[in-house]
Amino acid sequence: MTDMLTYPDVVLLAVPAFIALILAEILFIWWQGRGGRYETRDAVTSLVMGAGNVVETLLLGFVAYGVMMALWQVAPFDLGTSWWVVALCFVLDDLRYYWVHRIGHRSRWVWASHVNHHSSQHYNLTTALRQTWTGTFTFMFVLRMPLVLVGFHPAMILFVGGLNLIYQFWIHTEAIGRMPRWFEAVMNTPSHHRVHHGRNARYLDANYAGVFIIWDKLFGTFVPELEDEKPEYGLVHNLGTFNPLRVAFHEWVGIWKDVTQPGIGWRERLMYAFAPPGWSHDGSRETSEGIKRRHLARNPHLRGTPGLDDRSGR
Repeated sequence: MTDMLTYPDVVLLAVPAFIALILAEILFIWWQGRGGRYETRDAVTSLVMGAGNVVETLLLGFVAYGVMMALWQVAPFDLGTSWWVVALCFVLDDLRYYWVHRIGHRSRWVWASHVNHHSSQHYNLTTALRQTWTGTFTFMFVLRMPLVLVGFHPAMILFVGGLNLIYQFWIHTEAIGRMPRWFEAVMNTPSHHRVHHGRNARYLDANYAGVFIIWDKLFGTFVPELEDEKPEYGLVHNLGTFNPLRVAFHEWVGIWKDVTQPGIGWRERLMYAFAPPGWSHDGSRETSEGIKRRHLARNPHLRGTPGLDDRSGR
């Protein structure tokens, strides 16, 4: 069984390209007068969050990799390193990403780590860099373990995960409208991902894909971007701050306050930690389902439209 296997750090290698594309987007917006907007404080916050994510990876990346390597020692299969194995690993890891991302919006514990990525009220290429500082603590890396057990080397899994992140960088833009129909049908695109970042009721909890939008279509979470409803970006309740520390940790602080409040039982404390964001024991807050339900009550004529179909508001 192959123990020593190395791949290049593709994300680190892509950093110059990231910078060049951000500058190109800024110039395009300035030249064309359309395609999004940059706000200096917001962009700086995103860049600081990206740098913090790199530091977290350097400090804690050994945890996930160590667990995967330990599992690799007892894995019953070794599929090798052929190009088709790498390609298959890429596809299956993207399916893994879909479920991690979906859980990240449906469980507050994981949302506390992911929420910072949605905290910008702008949508441009710097938003892609607004990454978590606490991903290791969600323990979502365990969803990579089945890939190890079926025979993909941990180094390969991390390599294709890096390719996945690189792909997702360019879809964080308003400068690109719709791609060709065949491409939109299969791949995640700026149009699809704008929906994911929308705080509009119809766009909540949709389009979790990393690379292949087919996962959302297969599992019923796809919502198209509508011409007559532009996504509004940010959180349902925006933070109103550019402080990176608050962006990174505010939801963890919120969980702590809710879990330790007096007068509730252990079930309620667990629900505050792991139930969908917005859950409350007294109904004083709203989950995404509640937001959709309220939106439909005010706009009953929208029932059955994308994102507000019969499953909405349940």
